[in-house]
Amino acid sequence: MHVTLDGTARELRTVWLEDGLVKLIDQRYLPFDLRIYEAKNGEDVAVAIEDMIVRGAPAIGATAAYGLAQAGLQGLDLNAVADRLRKTRPTGQDLFFAIEYMLKAAADGGDLVSAADRYAEEDIERCRKIGEHGAKLIRDGARILTHCNAGALAAVDYGTAMAPMRVAKEQGRRFFVYVDETRPRLQGARLTSWELLQEGIEHSIITDGAAGAFLGRGEVDLVLLGADRIAANGDTANKIGTYGLAVIARENRVPFYVAAPTSTIDFGLPSGKEIPIEERSPQEVLHLDGQPIAPKESPARNPAFDVTPAKYITGFITETGIWKPAQLGSVTKAPLRPKTGTSKKGKRKKAR
Repeated sequence: MHVTLDGTARELRTVWLEDGLVKLIDQRYLPFDLRIYEAKNGEDVAVAIEDMIVRGAPAIGATAAYGLAQAGLQGLDLNAVADRLRKTRPTGQDLFFAIEYMLKAAADGGDLVSAADRYAEEDIERCRKIGEHGAKLIRDGARILTHCNAGALAAVDYGTAMAPMRVAKEQGRRFFVYVDETRPRLQGARLTSWELLQEGIEHSIITDGAAGAFLGRGEVDLVLLGADRIAANGDTANKIGTYGLAVIARENRVPFYVAAPTSTIDFGLPSGKEIPIEERSPQEVLHLDGQPIAPKESPARNPAFDVTPAKYITGFITETGIWKPAQLGSVTKAPLRPKTGTSKKGKRKKAR
């Protein structure tokens, strides 16, 4: 992704392996401070996922891949590390896809560092293709509404829902993006707005509750967001608040598209009823920037995701094309066939 660090323009990925360390953009400090988190072992990687140092389904998957590559370099029990990673965040499918990908590479006798690098490259390529397909939906002058962050920070690079925006801008189209703030962790206000600024894309942050007003007044032409897990029938788990947006969009005849790689589709789940929904600490709701915002005696609930029924989704933008929910059975899933080399040096430098 394009970033400006200390006044200098740079290209930076969300996660990479360097000198035996899994390095990540620490997303807790954005947009005010760009810091790099260094994970020294599998437990550090697991904590990075649990504490949302890294977040976004594809980015979590790549982080797990590099965590297993690091465990291989350290001679650790890969199955034990994989089990710890599986327990971090239960909703997103890419975490489990990446673990299976890496364990298969290990079983095939491949170099795990090469396998993780390949996984990251494949993720970027999937996102670029999502951008190419999805950009066709963005006309000049379009007004887009997005929720949470599905940009480069949520993947290795390029992003999912933001990928079509990047391509449309590269193709010379002008458009405007409404960014839901995305309570309680404000991924829209903090992260999506920061990425749009880096790309020079016009936008405005709105409160989550204001989205319906803009949809109802005819000020939105397209809703475009990401996904954490998609069931075989098209039911989709995404950041909490997505379901409500989908219902309002349909009521106002606004197209509602989900952008996600096929690695996010869980063909083993027949419907969204089987998707496990992570519930995070109530303190995320009861506090804002560390300060209490509610009576200390008041409890709170904090589901991190909701499930949008397929009937509210216009289509899925994947690396293989744009599909209606009823067509998902025809989609070819991303392969679990890592191309691995034989190098075991483990000193890869992927900072960009």
